[in-house]
Amino acid sequence: MARPRKFDEQQVLDTAREQFWAGGFAATRMDDIAAATGLGKGSLYGAFGGKQELFHRVFDEYCRAIVDATAQQLRGDDKNAYARLSAYVHAVAAATAADTAQRGCLLAKGAAELTEHDKTVAERAHTAIEALRTLLEDDIAACQRNGDLAADADPGALAALVLAVLRGIEALGKAGANEETLTDIARTALAVLPRPTD
Repeated sequence: MARPRKFDEQQVLDTAREQFWAGGFAATRMDDIAAATGLGKGSLYGAFGGKQELFHRVFDEYCRAIVDATAQQLRGDDKNAYARLSAYVHAVAAATAADTAQRGCLLAKGAAELTEHDKTVAERAHTAIEALRTLLEDDIAACQRNGDLAADADPGALAALVLAVLRGIEALGKAGANEETLTDIARTALAVLPRPTD
């Protein structure tokens, strides 16, 4: 009979995420994760498989968390849809500016490093990005129903534009753009969304 595990699996995943996030997949060794978690490599392999399988668990969990957090910020009634959209865009800019370690987003970091060679990461990244775009589209459609944005604009196209701006904010933040620059981008992105003409 297998012995019960004597460690907190979630804590190990959280620690592994920090290791991968700080150094990237290629530069992170199982020895590093073992040292950070205090577990032997045998325990890590037994519980999670190899480094790739462990990263898949971490990446999947991170993607789900970022989509869930975005859903909590953007879902709601039509009346407050524009306020939610504005708060969300500005929150991304503020969080990016506050990332003084310039780690960036693990979704973007993992996708940039691995999608060319790792089908699982590519598929999970695509699913997460599409989920984020859909959440933005739903909120923008709510803005249109409430009369805050032009009703004849394509909400899917506007959502894709906003998502591209947000990903750009994160990339510029990682490259060292300051808070004022990132806030200006957020403000401009909202300002260029089409308003009703009546």
